[in-house]
Amino acid sequence: MTLLDYIALAFFGFSWFGFGLMSGGHVFRSRTSLSRVMQHHRRIWIHNAMKRDLRMIDTQIMAGLQNGTAFFASTSIIAIGGCFAMLGSTEKVDAVLRDLPLFGAAGRTAFEMKVCGLIAIFGYAFFKFGWSYRLFNYCTILFGGLPMAQEVHNDPQAAETAAERVIDMNILAGKHFNAGLRAIFMSIGYLGWFLNATMFMLMTGFIFFVLLRRQFFSRARDAAGNPGPGAF
Repeated sequence: MTLLDYIALAFFGFSWFGFGLMSGGHVFRSRTSLSRVMQHHRRIWIHNAMKRDLRMIDTQIMAGLQNGTAFFASTSIIAIGGCFAMLGSTEKVDAVLRDLPLFGAAGRTAFEMKVCGLIAIFGYAFFKFGWSYRLFNYCTILFGGLPMAQEVHNDPQAAETAAERVIDMNILAGKHFNAGLRAIFMSIGYLGWFLNATMFMLMTGFIFFVLLRRQFFSRARDAAGNPGPGAF
């Protein structure tokens, strides 16, 4: 590995960590990210659910959140299996890459290290999705313990405490799910490293700006609205 490879790897880590800080609201104070806005809507959803006794639609939403998380967890496992298969066919894959005009020859050892790095990314994503799935499961249990509409009216303080437990668990599950998705997205930029370090940085920068636009300046962000200053 050359100095440019280490610089590219550092740029990749900085982009991944930096985007996590930005989407979490730790950098852009004047522009709320889509993830943060949706946290506000999660809160609204749970408070609205307490006003009705029939909550079948709410349980369907919970089930949808869990199913989406399970899908990505399974996808991460498949991707890890694919990476191990690539390790077993290192010479064949390396031969294919050498035919590409942008490929920078680095040797078998460097190639295997890059594949191991990709396995680590997908492994991280799997653990994030797996924990998110578990948290959504806990959230469903807490949601089932919410008081009925009449009980909310009789003891609003206890109802508010129960609602905050559900909200906090739901937001935490969503954060871990987003972290897993972020790993999947960033792995696309990581694939550029199999060509050369320059392509690694270019693809990482492209993915970073695409994610940044979607979180802060996309039509989806505008559609979600702009919560007031006291929303968070």
